[in-house]
Amino acid sequence: MNDEQLLRYSRHLLLEEIDIEGQEKLLAAHVLVIGAGGLGSAAAPYLVAAGIGRISLIDPDTVELSNLQRQVMHNQDQIGKLKVASGKAFLSRLNSDTIIETYAEKATPSWLARILPEVDVVLDCTDQFATRQQINQACFAHHVPLVSGSALGFDAQVSVFDFQNPQSPCYACIFPPDSNPSETNCATMGVFSPLVGIIGCLQAAQALQLLIGFGQPLVGRLLLWNALNTRIDEVQVSKNGACPVCVLPNLI
Repeated sequence: MNDEQLLRYSRHLLLEEIDIEGQEKLLAAHVLVIGAGGLGSAAAPYLVAAGIGRISLIDPDTVELSNLQRQVMHNQDQIGKLKVASGKAFLSRLNSDTIIETYAEKATPSWLARILPEVDVVLDCTDQFATRQQINQACFAHHVPLVSGSALGFDAQVSVFDFQNPQSPCYACIFPPDSNPSETNCATMGVFSPLVGIIGCLQAAQALQLLIGFGQPLVGRLLLWNALNTRIDEVQVSKNGACPVCVLPNLI
């Protein structure tokens, strides 16, 4: 690190769990953030501020007025523009040293297969069940840790699936692909504005822990946050013996 970086990240360097070695890991890391909406708007800025060296941001959508209640990377001047372009402009002002790559498209299985070999951690900040399943399958196939978050109404959840740890469950262990839940989203159900900020920040924190290797990330644990009652619960989760993603294919 140069002198400017030593000063910029000095509050991290004072933490013995991070120190210079940990900060250098962040500076060398590549994080993929899938979704530049509410969760991504909270997670990506803290990753950039913390010194992640390279971030890939993917989202096919454009900014709408109704997004501004919670998607804080965007503002009224960005309405009609691509969210990834708006997000890059915001993030670049936070830390010009971070390389920010943008993709105005969906994170399809073929696209994920191309980029994941060079990614260290993935943050799933999407809001569609089918997309989450595809992301989970791709991360498992490429052994890339996945930090998954979701928020709707006043309820949210976050967990970590560390595919470098053979004991870690995957997203499909908890939510089987064939469960076929009815798709709900913020447009029809609403979402409490600060909730996506809370969960997005938790996702960023989990990613930093994974990259540096300190503390106890939410592997094998599902954290549930209810903003209506200000209640936090935690559910222990383990591999599902019938999981079609991380168990059954390995038994064939």
